[in-house]
Amino acid sequence: MTLLALGINHKTAPVSLRERLTFSPESIDAALNSLLQQPMVQGGVVLSTCNRTELYLSVEQQDHLREQLIDWLCDYHHLRPEEISKNLYWHYGNDAVSHLMRVASGLDSQVLGEPQILGQVKKAFAESQRGQSLSSELERLFQKSFAVAKRVRTETEIGASAVSIAFAACSLARQIFESLEQLNVLLVGAGETIELVARHLREHKVQQMFIANRTRERAQLLADEVGATVISLADIDARLAEADIIITSTASPLPIIGKGMVERALKARRNQPMLLVDIAVPRDIEPEVGKLANAYLYSVDDLQAIIQSNLAQRQEAAVQAESIVLQESSHFMTWLRAQGAIETIRDYRSQADQVRAEMESKALAAIAQGADVQQVIQELAYKLTNRLIHAPTKSLQQAAGDGDMERLQLLRDSLGLD
Repeated sequence: MTLLALGINHKTAPVSLRERLTFSPESIDAALNSLLQQPMVQGGVVLSTCNRTELYLSVEQQDHLREQLIDWLCDYHHLRPEEISKNLYWHYGNDAVSHLMRVASGLDSQVLGEPQILGQVKKAFAESQRGQSLSSELERLFQKSFAVAKRVRTETEIGASAVSIAFAACSLARQIFESLEQLNVLLVGAGETIELVARHLREHKVQQMFIANRTRERAQLLADEVGATVISLADIDARLAEADIIITSTASPLPIIGKGMVERALKARRNQPMLLVDIAVPRDIEPEVGKLANAYLYSVDDLQAIIQSNLAQRQEAAVQAESIVLQESSHFMTWLRAQGAIETIRDYRSQADQVRAEMESKALAAIAQGADVQQVIQELAYKLTNRLIHAPTKSLQQAAGDGDMERLQLLRDSLGLD
């Protein structure tokens, strides 16, 4: 049995190829069933995200294994082998173990240390559990990888610093306001960055979110997901005073929030502070707003400066994290090798027990027929000894005959001979 990880990711393949190799959530069960029908596959997990498609497998090592797995992948996605072969990576044994631990810990992500990948790995594992697609080795590997990811998060600063615009905006809010749970947030726009911001804020349990967008339908989709209220762009002036945090990211050619609008909001708030984060280019908030007392305005350039500083901190933390992965993958491989010994020990004990049962049955039958008990016991002991030492004796003779002193010494140690 061999552990194998194969796949493509953002480092090895463009999005045009990655999107052709994805497995939709609805297709995962069918894909796993198809995969397990391959004679060399004993267990599998399919991990499919926007940045990677990977198969984690326990396989029987055999000739043409790579070709067979590539053929399966191509047949499933209606591709030709030459379209993907040069983009695939393959990791065996310890390398496969280390790779999964690095992926789960965010060390192989496009954004170093991002936390979302761990949830995606856990989901892929749960889908394989549900479909009973796991071997015991794979199950242990994934459980171990989750523990490693937790250890990396606990013992390093890999996830402590914001390295995306959305995450940086939310981190900035947490720095200015001790807790977000009693705060109201206004999000202006409903694009990808605002979607990420909204999800981050939901995780921090803000009191209420409002979303203003040019297209109400798009805003409503996001609002339904994060539990927000949709307002129109025209309502911003009237509702601005309710917001403790305003984050904007639209494609508007002109500012949406002006200095006078913020002045009126601050007056209505009795000068309670407001955080305004303008991620848009061109800007959504007039720069003069930053000169108002109790209005803390940050632009996308301010966030980029935070991100660059934090990336350097994450790179330092990644060195510590890689050391943890190296240590934990070594521990796992020690456990995995021990499983081979356990199977051998189980077989050896079973064989010895069969010999014992056979000899015992014959001895009891002889006694039942009136044979001398002492003689039966002596014969039992003699024959049992001969049967049990037969195979080791042959191995000792073979090693001595071959002049293989290393194997001879290993056999002596195994048999407890000084």
